[in-house]
Amino acid sequence: MSGESGQPQAGPSQTGLDFPNPERNRAGVPGGVIRRAGSHGRRSWIQKVLEQVTDSPLQWVTPSEVVPVAVLAVQRYLLEDEPRDTIPKPPLYCYDVTISDGVYQEKCYLDPSLNFLVYKNILKVGIEMKICRVSCLYNEKRLGQGILCIDNVHCGKTLETISLETPFRNSAHKEVPERPLRGGRSHYLALWNNEDPYGDIWLTNKQPEEHNFNNTKIISLSHLEMTWTNRRNFPALLVRILHKSKLRYYGKPDKKMIEPYQTFLEVADSSGTVSVIMWNALCPEWYKSLRVGLVLLLQDYSVKKSYPFRMQPLPVDPDIKLISTMEICLNLRDPPNNIIIIPEKQVKPEWRLPKLNHRFITRSELDDMPKNHICDVIGILVFVGRVQRSKKKESREDFWSYRWIHIADGTSEEPFIVELFSTSQPEIFENICPSSRSMTYFVCTQLKVVRNDTRVPKLLYLTTTNESRVFITGHRNQPYINDVKVKNFIHWIKTRTETEEVKNTVIGGYYPYPPVPENFSKYSSSIKVESLLTAISEVRKEIEDLQYREQKRIAIQGIITVIKYVPHTSATESASASETLRNANQPSTSQASRRENQSQERDNNKRHQDDDPTNSQCFQTGCTSLSPTKKKRILQGPHAKLVPVPQPETSAQTKGQESASTSTAGKAKRTITERWESQLWKEKKFGLVDHLNYSHVYPESIPRRFIFEQRKFLIEQFNSQPAKYVPPEGRPPNLEDFKSALSLGHFEVTILGLNHEIAIDVAFLPMYCPEDLRTSQIDTLLTCMNYSCVYPQADTANDTLAGSRALASDIIKAASRLDRVHIVGILDICNLGNNKVEVYLHRIYIPTTNS
Repeated sequence: MSGESGQPQAGPSQTGLDFPNPERNRAGVPGGVIRRAGSHGRRSWIQKVLEQVTDSPLQWVTPSEVVPVAVLAVQRYLLEDEPRDTIPKPPLYCYDVTISDGVYQEKCYLDPSLNFLVYKNILKVGIEMKICRVSCLYNEKRLGQGILCIDNVHCGKTLETISLETPFRNSAHKEVPERPLRGGRSHYLALWNNEDPYGDIWLTNKQPEEHNFNNTKIISLSHLEMTWTNRRNFPALLVRILHKSKLRYYGKPDKKMIEPYQTFLEVADSSGTVSVIMWNALCPEWYKSLRVGLVLLLQDYSVKKSYPFRMQPLPVDPDIKLISTMEICLNLRDPPNNIIIIPEKQVKPEWRLPKLNHRFITRSELDDMPKNHICDVIGILVFVGRVQRSKKKESREDFWSYRWIHIADGTSEEPFIVELFSTSQPEIFENICPSSRSMTYFVCTQLKVVRNDTRVPKLLYLTTTNESRVFITGHRNQPYINDVKVKNFIHWIKTRTETEEVKNTVIGGYYPYPPVPENFSKYSSSIKVESLLTAISEVRKEIEDLQYREQKRIAIQGIITVIKYVPHTSATESASASETLRNANQPSTSQASRRENQSQERDNNKRHQDDDPTNSQCFQTGCTSLSPTKKKRILQGPHAKLVPVPQPETSAQTKGQESASTSTAGKAKRTITERWESQLWKEKKFGLVDHLNYSHVYPESIPRRFIFEQRKFLIEQFNSQPAKYVPPEGRPPNLEDFKSALSLGHFEVTILGLNHEIAIDVAFLPMYCPEDLRTSQIDTLLTCMNYSCVYPQADTANDTLAGSRALASDIIKAASRLDRVHIVGILDICNLGNNKVEVYLHRIYIPTTNS
């Protein structure tokens, strides 16, 4: 593996404090420390703390006055091993935190013992923070240089706005490109994953340039394959880029490499296709300038035997030879490479470079596509889920970033369901939103088909591969624009104005996909974990180990003892509230935060009240009866269809009451149950060893109707927390005022452990309960878990209210029939950051003795 030795020394870098030097001990000089502030203007708290810590013989200090500062940046990097380290450690990511006291900004090093505050997104940009202890870390290899270290903090509220006009006290902190405070690493990483290019080292200025080929010797790939082992110098290659992979970061603490990146290009000429590997510092220089379809002239490269276990993507043309015995290596220094982008107008037909052949499919064709088939899709986005993270196998500190999206193309009532991982295109991944009234269309290439037809419901979705690329603008300049299916889709778009798909687009929220199989036996064989079941006593640790936006699925055993229906609030359901969001006058973020805290307090108080056995609610409501033949349009799982709403089982007495009521009032009065509590719970709840409360559903977990005028706010709400503070435009709205995309509320479910010592409150968030003849109908509660959510079309207010109450009652009555039944509950644990954790009941199994 090629590499480069890092030039900077380990330890604090030269962007720290520069103490003390009388010649430079003044403002405006790089690294200068202002020992005594002048009498003009407000005194800097940062400056006072610096004076205290430099005068302290202990090199640490508890500030005599703790003043809140604002957090402007939280930036991550890999700290290489110090010279005294003899045993290599796993990757250790460090964080630099930029703070402002209103007079100066200062970049500080966060003590690694406080990293957990970043992992949980408690320490984040835009908040108020009190620093309770600081220290100074010196670079012993440089004269008088050190950095300010944060050793103890208290993270406070989110600030409405923060000024970015305050200058850096140390002018070295604003130099370009930005450098980390510690170690020899030359750059920062993206805050939440390693695949996205981040910072100012990533260039975009490489342009095509005409080349005189008169004195350039070209060799074909097939000829190079036959002769490379006998050559010392290699002639130039003239190739077209067919595929471009996402970035791979391979930095380790014990490897002193400046920019340890790698990316693969699949290139081809008329004789074959081969992999080109771009290493290290070439990636920041070239990665963002290279795109699929460009023609490259490669000189001064090296050739190596190919890695035997890497799977190359299929060639775009089956007639082109796939060369898998060698790899082309591009490295900045070994040898120094010469890469030229040839303008398309200079490309000659006699070069016979391959054209790009895409594999676009329509949604109507997807049902017939085999498993692992590679395809491209185009459509409009009708749902964009929130960004989530999943842990990589090899390290507890490394994560993938992904989100679920739905793409409609007009050929089917069902959308493409796509698991979209980060493709090293953060400028797109972080800004995608449902298609607006301008009907912006979305293209994603090199997707893989995931399917399982033996399960109920059938599993069918697409997922990105290492070579997937995403496009939302600039389609006119892309090579796929002439594809027949792309032209057909564009023609379909032009014939429509504001389609029903666009009117009902949805963004964000909890998204329980993919669904689990229909029985426990299939679930057991489908998952790859060391332990199939998690003891309910271990759930707390599973929750505590979860990091920001991480979502994990576990299985526990227990007994359902309480279930309570929680309808949506009027603010969420009100269409007029959504309409109000189109205006500029909106409540501030801090007001929204206060309302959210008050709402949670009310919710907790209600939960305590509900523990009273006398609070079991069962009352009459005069809602319109839903006849068995009445159909409701719902979108569930991968299927959108018209299905009957299931009816509850009613006693003869209840039927008689309903009949009498119908004859007198013209409307059926039915018993609506909104809470059920088992006798077992009444006996055991006061003697529990532990009771975990995770049934609260936060506003960001409710999918929202997308409003184009508020797209920036909505995009920010469902993206990951940014590394740098961006001031809001005006007064941001309140997320709770956006209309929910769900017609039904949620349920709070209490599961008691089999040993009757520990219980957990979880949330159940159904979309609607479809009736499907393919499934074994145990009861309504199990039925409505057979499908994962694709959000429903708009219903009338009366229809929604009646259906919601009726279905809620059906689900609660179904749960009551599980009294004292041992179940296996599949739980989704979600960490939303800032101490907000949710646990959702995704599926219930009633295991048999054979299971």
